[in-house]
Amino acid sequence: MDHTLEIQEIRNLTHDVKQIRLAKPEGYTFTPGQATEVAVNREGWTDEKRPFTFASLVSDPWLEFVIKIYPDHEGVTQQIGQLKEGDSLIIGDPWGTIEYKDEGVFLAGGAGVTPFIAILRDLHRKGEIGNNQLVFSNKTERDIILKEEFETMLGDQFINVITDEKPSGNHTVIDGVIDKAFLTSHIKDMSQAFYVCGPDPFNESIMAALKELGANPDALVFEE
Repeated sequence: MDHTLEIQEIRNLTHDVKQIRLAKPEGYTFTPGQATEVAVNREGWTDEKRPFTFASLVSDPWLEFVIKIYPDHEGVTQQIGQLKEGDSLIIGDPWGTIEYKDEGVFLAGGAGVTPFIAILRDLHRKGEIGNNQLVFSNKTERDIILKEEFETMLGDQFINVITDEKPSGNHTVIDGVIDKAFLTSHIKDMSQAFYVCGPDPFNESIMAALKELGANPDALVFEE
């Protein structure tokens, strides 16, 4: 069932990522890590649906999405980037993508961090962050989404890996790429859960490296 929902708030999280909060339909429920199909309520765009993950929790009074805008592509995110508060989006029913199983390491590339936002917010709200780690790869430091919030939730268990510039020197910001050598030096326990989400090449290379290092394939969870 589709819902046409008014945009209540738009915030710029980075130079190309927006946080969008929508009015929430009564009785609409989902679990952290789930997604839905989203379309722009504009002529010519209502059938152009794309999957986005909920960043909010079911206990929040709104629905929230964190969306990377690609202004050079004549597509859905370009249209979303032009929307204002009071405009509306069309969303469908929630469906499963990534589901939290056990404590482990979340490995994210760029906007691939979005399924992890609600999962980590949920754990933090329950006081159950435990030993979970987030390792987040971005091109530059200005690309890091929700940096302060992740630092608050995870402290030193939030590691940023910067690929395209020399980072500022903060001890949780590392210069390099997430590859087999990085995983070997930074992760000692290969029996824990691994959650991987990012662009396809990122997912494929990290999944392959984890398997080579002896991680249990059942513990590898990634966005289909």
